[in-house]
Amino acid sequence: MSETQTTPEAQEPIYVPHEAFRAGLPAGQFRLIVNPERASKYVKHRLMLTALILPVVGAGIGMAWYGYPWIGLVMVLLGVVAHRIVARQAPKILLHMALRDAKIYHEAIDFEILEVRRAR
Repeated sequence: MSETQTTPEAQEPIYVPHEAFRAGLPAGQFRLIVNPERASKYVKHRLMLTALILPVVGAGIGMAWYGYPWIGLVMVLLGVVAHRIVARQAPKILLHMALRDAKIYHEAIDFEILEVRRAR
């Protein structure tokens, strides 16, 4: 087999212990595949994003009703934009969390959010 052909082992997800993952990822030994939809749901749940954003939006609505419409509008927009930014950046946030916490790494693999493959 020539070296230009891909081996089946490079295409299959493999199990890598967390310490080997932490050491091998910066060295380029692994290729990651992240499911963006599942990553978004997992990161929002793990960071308790709704519980953090809801009071900001609620306070913004209260400020608008109380007579401070511009401050209220800024707070509501801040909550909505923060939610969208976290949802859009969820794969990067998940990778950051998985590199630092073994539990999150194993959950991401178990819930089929993250696949680790050998680099070619």
